[in-house]
Amino acid sequence: MTRQTAAITPIQVLFALLPDSLALDWAGPAEALRIANQALLAQGQPERFVLRFVGPVSEAVSSVGLRLAGLEALPDKLTEPTWVVLVGQPGATIPVQSEATQGLLHWLRGLRLQTHKLELMTVCAGALLAAHAGLLAGHHVTTHHHHLAELQTVEPACHVVENRVFVEDAPVYSSAGVTTGVDLTLHRMAQICGEPITALVAQTMVVAMRRGPNDPELSPFLAYRNHLHPALHRVQDAISSQPAAEWHLASMAAVACTSPRHLTRLFMAHADIAPLQYLRRIRLAVAQTALQSGRNVTQAAALAGFSSDTQLRRAWHQLGETGTPSNPNSL
Repeated sequence: MTRQTAAITPIQVLFALLPDSLALDWAGPAEALRIANQALLAQGQPERFVLRFVGPVSEAVSSVGLRLAGLEALPDKLTEPTWVVLVGQPGATIPVQSEATQGLLHWLRGLRLQTHKLELMTVCAGALLAAHAGLLAGHHVTTHHHHLAELQTVEPACHVVENRVFVEDAPVYSSAGVTTGVDLTLHRMAQICGEPITALVAQTMVVAMRRGPNDPELSPFLAYRNHLHPALHRVQDAISSQPAAEWHLASMAAVACTSPRHLTRLFMAHADIAPLQYLRRIRLAVAQTALQSGRNVTQAAALAGFSSDTQLRRAWHQLGETGTPSNPNSL
C-alpha cells in the first residue's frame, strides 16, 4: 500500500487566465478538483491535483469584476503530468490583439501536446485561444454554440463538433461552455480517480451527473444519483466503497437509519431503482472493471461480492450485458 501511494505523481492543473476570463469557466472545474482532493484524503489516499493559476499578467479583472491577484507567470518548463486549462471570455467573438492575449498565445505555441503526459482542456471559448495557437489541427473539438463558426474559421483543419456537452480527442478535451466545464472535469476525474470518488464530488457540488452524447452509457456508479436525499446518498456511498461486503436490505437500511420497507420506498422514489437491484448493478460494474484489468471470472466475481461465477453470469445476462463474462465482446 505504501509503495503504491508513493508512486502516484499528482497532476499539475494550470488554469491559464486572461483579463475578462469567465469566472465560472475556471472556478467550477477548480472547485471540483479541490473537493476531489479532500475526498481522496478522507479515504487515506494522496491528493491527485495541484491547482495553479497562471497568466501573462500577475493581476487580472475577471468577467464579473473580481480582481485576481498573485497569478503565477506562465512557466518556462512543464512538469509531468500536466493539464493546461483554457477558458472563455465574454463577447460575440474572441479578440486576440491585446498584449496579454498575444503573450498567452506565444506560450501556448511552445506546448508539445504529443508529450504523453501533457493534456489540453478547453472550456467554452477557450477553444478559440487554442485554435489561434495552432493546437487544434486534426482534432475533434467543440465550443460554445455562439463560437462554432468562428472556431472553424480560425482553424479550418480541426473538426468542429456541434451539439455536444464535451468532446474527448486525447490529448485535447473540449467542452461547450460555462457549466459543461464541470461535466468535462468530472468525466476526466472518473478516469483518474475512479467513479465512486467522482460521484461523491458531484453529490457535494449538488451537480446532476450527466454524460456527453459522445460518451458510453452512464456507469452505475454515477447513475441513480440525481437526487438530494442524504440518507440515500449514504447508502449508495457505502455500497460503492465496499461492494463486496455482505449487503442485504436490513444492513442498507441501518446505514440510512430507517426501516427496510422505507428504504425501498426511498430508492424507488428518488433513484427509480430497488436497493438490491442497485447493489447488483454496482457489483456487476466492479466485476467488469476487474475483467478488463486481466482478472479471470472467478476472481472478478469474488472481488465484486458475487457468491460464485454462476451468480455473476446470471447477473450479467439479467442486466442485459452482451456476450459473457469470459468473452464480453461476443454476441
